[in-house]
Amino acid sequence: QVQVVESGGGLVQAGDSLRLSCAVSGRTWIIQSLGWFRQALGKERESVAAIAWGGPATWLADSVKSRFALSRDNAKNTVHLQMNNLKAEDTAVYYCAYKARGTDTYNFGGQGTQVTVSS
Repeated sequence: QVQVVESGGGLVQAGDSLRLSCAVSGRTWIIQSLGWFRQALGKERESVAAIAWGGPATWLADSVKSRFALSRDNAKNTVHLQMNNLKAEDTAVYYCAYKARGTDTYNFGGQGTQVTVSS
């Protein structure tokens, strides 16, 4: 199996930055891509970003494209989500999840990390 652990959340003010990390362990060779999702209180979970596990391809939602960036530390099997110019609407619990090769669904397993942006 694959395990994911999110970290890096916190309470910040609007305009501040945070870097979230997703540490991946286990059978990492089965991973096709890793995605970041968020769920605000009372709202449905939404996809924020994704990165190919074995290549440079990345995707960012339109709502964050100009402010967020993805990076990967292959040596540490860790993916980072750099979030700049945070807004109150970015407040949510952020989760990372992996998609296994040959599948169409993301698998969640971490507890998520809370990001709270005060305006």
